[in-house]
Order: sequence, then C-alpha cells, then structure tokens
Amino acid sequence: MEKETTPSQSEWMVMEVFWASDTSLTAREVIKKIKEKADMSPRMVRVLINRLCEKGVLSYVIDQHDSRIYHYSVMKSKEECQKEKSRKFIDSYFEGSQTNAMAALLQSAKLTAEQYRELEEILEKCR
Repeated sequence: MEKETTPSQSEWMVMEVFWASDTSLTAREVIKKIKEKADMSPRMVRVLINRLCEKGVLSYVIDQHDSRIYHYSVMKSKEECQKEKSRKFIDSYFEGSQTNAMAALLQSAKLTAEQYRELEEILEKCR
C-alpha cells in the first residue's frame, strides 16, 4: 500500500495555521492559534505536527539558542495538497476516471448560472 503523503482532516486544520502564516512557527505558536478555532489538546497538536513532518508536508529546524524548540516550515503548498488529495479521491472512488468524478460532482451540485460560466472558463483554460 502506498504511503500517505497528504494531510488527514485533523492535520489539515493544523496546516491551515501554517498556510495562513508567512513565516515558520513553533509548536507553541501553532497550539495557541489552534485553540482559537478548535478544541484540540496541545499533545494532539504536537502529534499531528510530527505526522506532517513524516509525510513531508512540514520540515523543521532546531532553534540555535534552545535545542528544545523546533521551528516548523511548510514544504507543500495548500494547492499541492489539494491536487494530491483530489487525485487520490478520484483513484479511490472513481477508478481513476476524472470524467466520472467531475460528472458525479456536477450532477450532485446545485450551481448558479454564474458558477456554470466559471466552470466553462476553467475548462476552456485547461484545453
């Protein structure tokens, strides 16, 4: 089985904090920001950060003045993760058929005329 390299749903919450920041963050800084959005224990945040490092979504450097502090940085953009998640979703649920996946999403969505125009523009750009 292929090793997972994209954030899970709970890891995604942690990544939203990193993607919103333009600098590296410590675990303590992430924990503080997560507490504003979700009820997640500091220990769980640290576990998720470690998993994200193992997946190659985050990297870290050790603080020059205090070896107990790690500074974490983003290795994969939100767009990269979204594309990879989408591909894996299509492979898992639609046997790799992008056409069937898009058809299922379009048939289940209630779109406005404006949204249909936006989709047509996207399709035209992709040709």
